[in-house]
Amino acid sequence: MKKFIIKRLLISAVILVFVAFIIYTLMRCLPTSYLEQVARQKSMTPGSKSFEEWMQQLSATYGMDKGILPGFIAWCGKALRGDFGDSWKWTVPVIDKFKESVWVSFIMGGIAFILELIIAIPLGIIAATKQYSKTDYTITIVALACFSLPTFFFASLMKLLFSVKLGWFDLGGLVGRNYNQLTSGAQILDKAHHLVLPILTLVVISIGSLMRYTRTNMLEVLNADYIRTARAKGLSESKVIYHHAFRNTLIPLVTMLGGSLPGLFSGALITETLYSIPGIGFVSFQSMTAGDIPFSMFYLVFLAILTLLGNLISDILYAVVDPRVRIS
Repeated sequence: MKKFIIKRLLISAVILVFVAFIIYTLMRCLPTSYLEQVARQKSMTPGSKSFEEWMQQLSATYGMDKGILPGFIAWCGKALRGDFGDSWKWTVPVIDKFKESVWVSFIMGGIAFILELIIAIPLGIIAATKQYSKTDYTITIVALACFSLPTFFFASLMKLLFSVKLGWFDLGGLVGRNYNQLTSGAQILDKAHHLVLPILTLVVISIGSLMRYTRTNMLEVLNADYIRTARAKGLSESKVIYHHAFRNTLIPLVTMLGGSLPGLFSGALITETLYSIPGIGFVSFQSMTAGDIPFSMFYLVFLAILTLLGNLISDILYAVVDPRVRIS
């Protein structure tokens, strides 16, 4: 196992370098950037230098006057020291802006992910064990409805019902108007209150696919020969389902859930935007539309690292959930 992990980490490092180079090349080839906006604004000041002169000065300041390959090598050298530069849009170090916004998205995504597992997997198992019953049809309809709902439509519906009609929640934002006058404990509750609708939206939108996935894999396992053998031996139905069948259903689920790791940190762009939540998804979107290369570069490379790490975790968990899988 140790050799396998080391080998995968080395392969992942090589893949990460190539992915980072592709991302850097794409960032440098964007049709517009924040530097151009700043240079254009400064050049319009009376008595100022021309746009071309400002672009040369700003490009030299931020290291954009080098070629793509020399610029990428210089970026890697700084990145290895933990220096990702200053965000052009937010005018603060990239790491500081990332730390400020990522935890909001992580809390939202983590809670939504746990609720998704608690709700979707048991319902998928129930639907599979009661195939073609009213319960199965009901769960299937609910799953398809959740799967088909557009995020912007459901979020707007939640805001209309619970914010406009009932007045239980604010229309958007992470804190209320009297947040600064609250105690520390009340401030935490105020933030939690503002995250209820965004988390509810994430859960409802995501449980449909996991329910269907669990039901499909559970049905395939329940029709296997060893399940009929277990029942023929006189084992209880609960032991057959939850000890024998569900353990083998976990194998494909691990693949799906391992790929969910980047989603916990990448943020929910549409949900955060509609509810005005200053998470990493919304911040990264604003950075990309503004041509903020330092922040966009760091964010995309960070997602690549999480994706590679999620695949490694999935491979390791195979051996945990299935004794037949062993890594030599």
